[in-house]
Amino acid sequence: MSAEPRLHTLRVARTARVATLGTPATAGSWWVVLHGYGQLAADFVSAFDPLVAPDRCVVAPEGLSRFYVDGMAQHEQVGASWMTREAREAEVSDYVDALDATVRHLADDTPPSLHVLGFSQGAATASRWALWGDTAVDRLVLWGGAPAHDLDLAEHAASLRALDLTLVAGTEDPYVTDDRWAAIRRRLQAHDIPVTTRTFEGGHRIDPAPLRALVAPA
Repeated sequence: MSAEPRLHTLRVARTARVATLGTPATAGSWWVVLHGYGQLAADFVSAFDPLVAPDRCVVAPEGLSRFYVDGMAQHEQVGASWMTREAREAEVSDYVDALDATVRHLADDTPPSLHVLGFSQGAATASRWALWGDTAVDRLVLWGGAPAHDLDLAEHAASLRALDLTLVAGTEDPYVTDDRWAAIRRRLQAHDIPVTTRTFEGGHRIDPAPLRALVAPA
């Protein structure tokens, strides 16, 4: 009779990567941008150059799990993921801790005004971090994505009401259809969570025009 395998878990140190535009140590306003599935921070952050200003920087952490996007045959294109369904609770805990540590590592003594933008898979990541992390978030933008499905909105409704929550999506985004967009809004409205919605003509991508609109004077 063969023995059943047992899985053990342990905490280990990891080396995390983060790409920046501007100077986090002196900027009073940060945009922390979280990439989508299969992207790398250094590539992703370049789309956010329109946000950079003398007192505003962009910080792009990278998911801890990297893999070959083009499969085992090529081994050329590398991307990162925030998590999978395997050991998901541990992976979520790890990236929440890593994102908190990123802010502590880059910030000066004065905490910055923190705007968090999550794109695609990064939208779920951003929403979990904003509610489960130790970092104070002032604004939450979910682009081409939605609040994580496992968030208890009833439990976190007060925190979400305190955030300046914005949803952004392209009119041709295959991952944010009209039905899904409406379902996301209904889910938020059911808990009296206010949300600003913005759309642009295009697909599943970061577009410069609506990006600039996020920082334009009211």
